[in-house]
Amino acid sequence: MVDVTPLIPKGRQVLQAYGDGSFVIADVRYRSNVIVQIEQTDVLPIENFDDLTLDHLTGLWAEGADVELLLIGCGPTMAYVPDDLRAALKSHGITVDGMDTGAACRTYNVLLSEERRVAAVLFAVE
Repeated sequence: MVDVTPLIPKGRQVLQAYGDGSFVIADVRYRSNVIVQIEQTDVLPIENFDDLTLDHLTGLWAEGADVELLLIGCGPTMAYVPDDLRAALKSHGITVDGMDTGAACRTYNVLLSEERRVAAVLFAVE
């Protein structure tokens, strides 16, 4: 696994490692795809990036959520985020950026350390 742990205040959902089909986030191992927000991580109940819909992301604008940027780690390679999903997220005030999962993990941690309002959808990689 690749260790990507930055210096971040306690209580934050810092991505510590990824690979081998799993993630280590705030000292918890997830053997699934995940949605990571500043203070919580949830299992994403789909297998592939192509199955991602707006319905999977409603927690990003639920009461108390404060996300301005969503990173999507599409797997081992970057994939294009469909225009309809991009537009729907924008209507909730969320900008989206698709990239490979490794880049999304590293970028999430940097933005988290800068205290940005970021979340990440991450598809596991081997």
